[in-house]
Amino acid sequence: MKILICEDEFVSRRKLEKIIGSLGYELLIAEDGLEAYELWENERPELIISDWVMPHLTGIELCQKIRAAEGSQYTYILMVTTKHETSDIVTAIEAGADDFISKPYVIEELAVRIRAGQRSRMFQTKDIVIFSLAKLAETRDTETGNHLEHIRYFSKLLAEQLATLPDNPLRINKMFVENIFLTSPLHDIGKVGIADAILLKPGRLTESEHDAMKEHCQIGYNTLHDALEKYPNTDYLQMGAEIALYHHEKYDGSGYPKGLTAEKIPLAARIVALADVYDALTSIRPYKVAYTHQQTIEIIINDSGSHFDPMIVAAFLQCEEQFSQTKQKFS
Repeated sequence: MKILICEDEFVSRRKLEKIIGSLGYELLIAEDGLEAYELWENERPELIISDWVMPHLTGIELCQKIRAAEGSQYTYILMVTTKHETSDIVTAIEAGADDFISKPYVIEELAVRIRAGQRSRMFQTKDIVIFSLAKLAETRDTETGNHLEHIRYFSKLLAEQLATLPDNPLRINKMFVENIFLTSPLHDIGKVGIADAILLKPGRLTESEHDAMKEHCQIGYNTLHDALEKYPNTDYLQMGAEIALYHHEKYDGSGYPKGLTAEKIPLAARIVALADVYDALTSIRPYKVAYTHQQTIEIIINDSGSHFDPMIVAAFLQCEEQFSQTKQKFS
């Protein structure tokens, strides 16, 4: 990973250079904010460690300029500061800083914060790739609007709500929440393998057409499972494959493609199932009008225990207002 150090004070700059060099990272050095910005433009380092007060361009101004110009390649910015007031921290975050380290600092703390920056960038890179792949499938069905954005935020809301249950019986941790946000947009990736005559049909499907449409679950699973075989320890690909295959299963076993029941359906797929139906019901389609938020709540409650996991329905009812707000935000 390439790291840009931006520090105007010689002693502090040399200390940072020595510490980060010992950690094995490739280094770029700038003595002021303007030089740092020019280096960033030309070299695009993955991470910047910047002092707060500098000539020509302050650390805050550097953050603002980078965030205004960076495009899709995100740069993680770690501010080195002696400032500890809440108002200063808020100002820096609003300008685009990701994290802080206070002077004087030690090697161990700096190394940990750099690794945190690496993890953040890795997640963002995975997010861009996965979401782009999901968007590719969605472009074949122009009626879905902002479906992918809705699904990922709905799924995240449900996972976070479930994690608040006493004793966390479903063992939902931060990684699960991140992964479902990341991979839930892949639920319909298998639709790339469905014929246009079926996928783009303006009216309701015939029984045989519906059977053909059901194949998107297996197609999506096969696609992601092939990738999983090459990278077997990739937990987010495992979740993505499970979501693609099982998101049309129903709690009572009447769903497809396997007819699984209750907890035999992977948790992530049970969550996405409710998120997917909520978005479908509240969206206009050529063959139907959009249900209101309240009508959709009533349908989901009625389908608790048949279509949906009752525990997930209960979680939905705790955050249903946020569902409505999210839908409006991306509409």
